Amino acid sequence: MNSTHHAVVEVGAEEITLRVASRWLRFTHETMESSDGSRSTFTMQEDGTVKLNGIAEEMDLAAERLAREMMQSE
Repeated sequence: MNSTHHAVVEVGAEEITLRVASRWLRFTHETMESSDGSRSTFTMQEDGTVKLNGIAEEMDLAAERLAREMMQSE
């Protein structure tokens, strides 16, 4: 990822926050919220996938996609 910024991941018992410059994504057990005010449903599945807005995706691929989108948009 070509970016002048770096990502910071904050992990807590109830939420995970990914920060890039002034933007952030916050994950709880049921939602993904972003610094632009948008919210999506979010669930982790036992088979290693996550569901974002009802669409299942491999967890690692979803993480890479979201991080790439944040890094490229700054």
